[in-house]
Amino acid sequence: MHIYRPNEPVNGRIARNDLCTARKAAGFVRHVEIDVSGTNLVGQVRPGQAFGIIPPGVDDKGRPHKVRLYSVSSPTRGEDSGPPGSVIATTVKRTIDEDWETHKLFLGVASNFLCDAQPGDPVLLSGPNGKRFILPASPDQHDYFFFATGTGIAPVRGMVMDLLESGCPSKIVLIMGSPYATDLLYHDYFLRAASEHPNFQYATAISRERQSDGHDPMYVQDRLRTDRDRLVPLLDSDRTLIYICGLAGMELGIFQQLALVLRQSAMENYLQVDPETLGDVKSWSRSMLHKEVRPTRKVFMEVYA
Repeated sequence: MHIYRPNEPVNGRIARNDLCTARKAAGFVRHVEIDVSGTNLVGQVRPGQAFGIIPPGVDDKGRPHKVRLYSVSSPTRGEDSGPPGSVIATTVKRTIDEDWETHKLFLGVASNFLCDAQPGDPVLLSGPNGKRFILPASPDQHDYFFFATGTGIAPVRGMVMDLLESGCPSKIVLIMGSPYATDLLYHDYFLRAASEHPNFQYATAISRERQSDGHDPMYVQDRLRTDRDRLVPLLDSDRTLIYICGLAGMELGIFQQLALVLRQSAMENYLQVDPETLGDVKSWSRSMLHKEVRPTRKVFMEVYA
């Protein structure tokens, strides 16, 4: 970790910049690849970690922009056929908002810098950061259940690619959530991977429109209910690890559904819940997390506001 610190960044170059969402999607998300050839980052960045981006220019107080962290979405081998790990990637949502007080348009500095960048443009990098939200050292010893929403799919993409490309025989499930089908990221890749790898299952949860299979709008945790027969057996296994990545708050719904659909001995693999709290699962709130409801070391979370 921290091969390059924010006060001593290294130069990379944009290698590729592609739109991830459909053209009619409500937001703009781009897959951005960065060539780090000739730096000490080559081969040292793993999916689940993050790297820092330092946008050019200064803020409104005349100070250099601070570093922003972005999740690694590339597999450990990197994105190209050159030296392993010489091109790393991230998944960037273009931030466009309004200042409620001034009514002026607000553009995220780093996200728009990356989304605007063209192949060949220079970019200052730091990192990598993070050591827990990664795959275990011996992947074959575990099975995997991934929940992801929005750009939270970034680290999951790299992890799934690492597992499948290595020939890992483990069972792997991914539930990807988004408001609309047009917002699904890397959807074609996951569909293709599921068709090519019998040990990989992929399902989506669309929260603002009906599902392609006819179900009403749902969130990622609702798939544990609608697809209970095929998903719960994996969670019943002592081998299974859970990874959760996306907007803060999603973990609460997942924990509630785990408590509702799993037998208690299986649930205890993932959650330690006070007995009185377990009696009223539907009343759980985020303030109870890590207090009355505590995830075990088999649950890995990376959530953001």
